[in-house]
Amino acid sequence: MVRDLMGRLTMKRCLWLCAVILAGLAGQVRHAAAQEVRLFDSGKLLATSGVTDIEGAGGGGISTWALITGYETRDGIGANAHYTYAGLSNFDVNTTGASVGLYNRVEVSFNHLWFDTGSTGKALGLGSGFTFEQDVVGVKVRLLGDAVYDQDSWIPQVSAGLQYKTTDHANILKAIGAKDHEGVDFYLAASRLFLDESVLVNGTLRLTKANQLGILGFGGDTNNSYQPEFEGSVAYLFSKRFAVGGEYRTKPSNLSFTKEDDWKSRFAAYFITKNASVTLAYVNLGTIATIKNQQGVYVSAQVGF
Repeated sequence: MVRDLMGRLTMKRCLWLCAVILAGLAGQVRHAAAQEVRLFDSGKLLATSGVTDIEGAGGGGISTWALITGYETRDGIGANAHYTYAGLSNFDVNTTGASVGLYNRVEVSFNHLWFDTGSTGKALGLGSGFTFEQDVVGVKVRLLGDAVYDQDSWIPQVSAGLQYKTTDHANILKAIGAKDHEGVDFYLAASRLFLDESVLVNGTLRLTKANQLGILGFGGDTNNSYQPEFEGSVAYLFSKRFAVGGEYRTKPSNLSFTKEDDWKSRFAAYFITKNASVTLAYVNLGTIATIKNQQGVYVSAQVGF
């Protein structure tokens, strides 16, 4: 029933809904902007900006969190830049990008991704070393709650966001059954930090048509409707600098050409300073483009303020 309802949720209505949310918060952002702005004030606690996920948003490795990127407070502006590499059994993924956090309220991000088929590209009929490239522009808005300072409240930090994605080689994507080479994901994320227990829990509901993040296009010959997908993360902080955890992300399966499996990861993140962190993870992404058992190492470096 839920999937049928989401299938009737048109792109126009989704964009309208996001416009209403952004318009409702514009007054708060203008109010913050009218105050004395402190660039890179670094007022948040260490590690509470999260790291950068594979789509360029503030979060874990394979999932987006409600936390706003950067260490800015409500009167400041923060920023992050990242580079990420995932070496899978048959493919390589590289991403780089930057994000800006405004007043601990709004996050704007840009991410560029390269999906290198390596020697497997020849077996897929694409040619050895064939590469898909994708751009992602994201906006995230904190709606309510504060994961750090609302420790006495049961309400988590809740953020809404969207990601506009576009991938090249539209002719190839169409040939494998994808309906489009560009699309928009919408998500609602909730993060709860239990400071006394040193545990962070996040859950995200994402509406998407993306095949493998959109690398294989959007929609398909078996389904062209928005699907509700879940992203879950749990992180434990051994110290203020070192965290370990796991993530799980469900995926749609829109193409008869290939199945799409859920993603899983186990990660460790070390926050060297507020300005630099590194994340190392084991990821299991299942089947990608008919090639099974895609698993490997994920490494991400982030610098920011």
